[in-house]
Amino acid sequence: MGHPFLPLTDKDREEMLNFLGVKSYRELLKDIPEEYFYKGELKIPSAISEEEAVELLESLSNENLHNLKIFAGAGAYDHYVPKVIPFIISRSEFYTAYTPYQAEVSQGTLQAIFEYQSAICELTKMEVTNASMYDGATALAEAILMALRLKPERKKVLYAESIHPNYLAVVKTYVNLEGVSLVEVKYDQKTGQVDLNDLKSKIDENTACFAFQTPNFFGVIEDGFEIRKILDEKGSLLISVYNPISLGLLAAPGEYGADIAVGEGQPLGIPLSFGGPYLGLFSARMEHIRQMPGRIIGETRDLEGKRGFVMTLQTREQHIKREKATSNICSNQNLCALMALIYLSLLGKNGIKEIAFQNTVRAHYLLDKLVKETPVKKVFDGPIFNEFVVALPLKAEKLIDRAMDSGILAGVALGQFGYPENWMSIATTEKLSASDLDDYVKVISNILKE
Repeated sequence: MGHPFLPLTDKDREEMLNFLGVKSYRELLKDIPEEYFYKGELKIPSAISEEEAVELLESLSNENLHNLKIFAGAGAYDHYVPKVIPFIISRSEFYTAYTPYQAEVSQGTLQAIFEYQSAICELTKMEVTNASMYDGATALAEAILMALRLKPERKKVLYAESIHPNYLAVVKTYVNLEGVSLVEVKYDQKTGQVDLNDLKSKIDENTACFAFQTPNFFGVIEDGFEIRKILDEKGSLLISVYNPISLGLLAAPGEYGADIAVGEGQPLGIPLSFGGPYLGLFSARMEHIRQMPGRIIGETRDLEGKRGFVMTLQTREQHIKREKATSNICSNQNLCALMALIYLSLLGKNGIKEIAFQNTVRAHYLLDKLVKETPVKKVFDGPIFNEFVVALPLKAEKLIDRAMDSGILAGVALGQFGYPENWMSIATTEKLSASDLDDYVKVISNILKE
């Protein structure tokens, strides 16, 4: 036995390899290209006691910056999370609950999902919402696959270049083997919005769908109504990627006729948490429900007329014939969906409008002040919500590093996504006070004077 926590002996492993007809573990993995195997030695320190491990981890934790002012967004935003949210989700009946297959013992979980679906439908003005996906990127990829199922005779997918690059990377991975043509629609260099002339020149009767994001990766608000008109001429489906907080002020996907609406639910009371877990929002028109991925919880009445909740639709291959399955995503992000539901319940209709308004006011104030008082230039003229892109007189990464010395995460360098290295995305939320915004401008101004 090689290790007290690994029960298999060398003899056990040899018997398994013989049964499988291979001589070694490496031969078992022969389908993985040689270049992907790590050849060096892992830098793992020697074993230490539990007490020593706790001490080490605490010392590492103390190296984290505290009270950092976050102006970085690009898909994940530092919104205030009400204290009641972690309290409620920490209740054991929610925290330990798994997929609610047994409806008779899972009524609380089922009702929470049902209420979440209803809240997202109300927010987006869409007709049906599923129990959630993994995150915004996988939700978009699943939306495009759904559109291809709805338009099986069409083999072309259009997408806006201004969608988050990481989302597009996931989409290309998902659609890689679908035998369809993925075609990029450019953005207008002046406004940052979808170039509608480019869209008109590329859409045709073979186009299954067009996917766009609003506010887009640059923080610029798109005109969903105009895009819908163009798609209607060719009978193509419209997929909208939205920021849920923005719907407190902007037109909802259902209002401009989106067929499928997806988004990242992290802004709805879910902390940044170093990148996850997050929440994929997924809604559609009722006429498309049979091709939706994931699951839907429905309301019903028992024989005595009492209200109850059941899993109404579940489309993964474990429950139906494999060829009928719409997705192999097995679970929803239940705890994150519950956080979003609590957040929306606390804010209400007026609260979400107020948060959206506060975010927008701060973004416009900061952009105007930066342009007037520093050498920073605005990149796009299009309307913005809570985020914008500026051009700096130096590399964005250098400025971001320098601003960290003042306790400020200044933004996201867009050079890492293939854009100019002096472009930086800046986001604001309700957590940033007026003095925070003024301090930010002073710090940036001082750095640029060096």
